Amino acid sequence: MPTEAIDPPGVTWLRVSPRYVTVRIAGWALGNLIVVAVLSLPLILVLSGWWKALPLWLAAALPAAMVLLALWRLLLIPRQVRAIGYAEREDDLLIRRGIFFQRVLVVPYGRMQYVDIGAGPVERGLGLCALKLHTASSGTSAEIPGLPAAEGARLREQLSARGEARLAGL
Repeated sequence: MPTEAIDPPGVTWLRVSPRYVTVRIAGWALGNLIVVAVLSLPLILVLSGWWKALPLWLAAALPAAMVLLALWRLLLIPRQVRAIGYAEREDDLLIRRGIFFQRVLVVPYGRMQYVDIGAGPVERGLGLCALKLHTASSGTSAEIPGLPAAEGARLREQLSARGEARLAGL
């Protein structure tokens, strides 16, 4: 159930590319490959006969738990990507993310110091990029991942121009 604090009335949210799901799954899979291999080692040792003292059910429990966790994560990642959005308003940029714990970040154009665009190898292969806003506050982590490259370039130029216009008035 949306609230006005998280979903202000009259705001049209733009979503990131659905191809960003592939980037997130690839990153998650690579990060967990070593963990799955290590947790599968007791099962391999029991099945091969090297480690007879460990019950088979216990050796199989760790990989089974990892498979269940992987299935949960594969269901969750697409929903997390759909929850990421941004909206350009007259004086600020809104960035939204989160399913269970929703968050909306408001970045005034006049507080932007510079706009950074980056893309990893998987993102480049899919034609995506991530836009990061750097503000006067070092604690601000304003990032919009999963943007199509053309939209990222347009947004970078638009935000830079708006930021410079707002700073000129100070």
